[in-house]
Amino acid sequence: MYFLRSALLSAAACFLLFVTVVPNAYADTFVFTAIPDEDEGRLRERFDKVAVYLSRALGVETKYIPVKSYAAAVTAFRNNQVQLAWFGGLSGVRARNLVPGSEAIAQGFEDQAFVTYFIAHASTGLKPSKTFPKGMSGKTFTFGSKGSTSGRLMPEYYVRENFKMAPGKVFKRVGFSGNHSKTIALVQSGAYQVGAVNFKVWQNEIRLGKVDPAKASIIWKTPPYPDYQWTIRGDVDQRWSAGFKQKVRQALLNMTDPDLLASFPRKSFIPASNTDYQPILDVAKQIKLID
Repeated sequence: MYFLRSALLSAAACFLLFVTVVPNAYADTFVFTAIPDEDEGRLRERFDKVAVYLSRALGVETKYIPVKSYAAAVTAFRNNQVQLAWFGGLSGVRARNLVPGSEAIAQGFEDQAFVTYFIAHASTGLKPSKTFPKGMSGKTFTFGSKGSTSGRLMPEYYVRENFKMAPGKVFKRVGFSGNHSKTIALVQSGAYQVGAVNFKVWQNEIRLGKVDPAKASIIWKTPPYPDYQWTIRGDVDQRWSAGFKQKVRQALLNMTDPDLLASFPRKSFIPASNTDYQPILDVAKQIKLID
């Protein structure tokens, strides 16, 4: 009995040593994530390169960790598992609401005036239009992720504004693909007749030859709105050093390598602030995605 008690005490001591010492081994690692808006393999490839760049620019080890959903990205930020995140407009607003002092510090040049494309399968007969395509009523429709700005928030807002009804009453069936690449694939295959997609992902899929224009095409684009941004926790200066937040901001603004920028894809990064995303917060409250 004495031997068993000693063994248990020894095991407990080892466990405590593990949980207290191992995390400290990573205490100086600056960690970031990104919303999973595209194929996971493609995200890993592009953000691992960003981690290398930031490690050099900041002088501290920087690591990218992938997440499985938009909500998981927000949770990781809230729990301080990551200190920086490449968020969409809606996920960024949600994260900053949960972490007082956090800030939007940079956005892509294109994110000042982002748009959503409504796309349709050729069998629908829907054609490109400058006015909202009310002919999609009664068809099957897929959003992207439930937490996406371009794939859910803004398209739902325009559906509600134009039909004066919730999407579930407008369409024969409503789905959530999970990311923009899947939305394109679902509409192109005919699994859904119409969908809403991030215009940057659409352009990138076109460039990669993954869109057959004979099967799927753009029928309408939304008015512009602010979208993606880099958001950082407000306590990073206390954890690393005074001025660290500004150092991260400057590193992002100085990201000029064409290969890194093409992987987003963005022309450049420019300064951003929390107030830039007030329109997103207002819309989210209006359609009750945020209380």
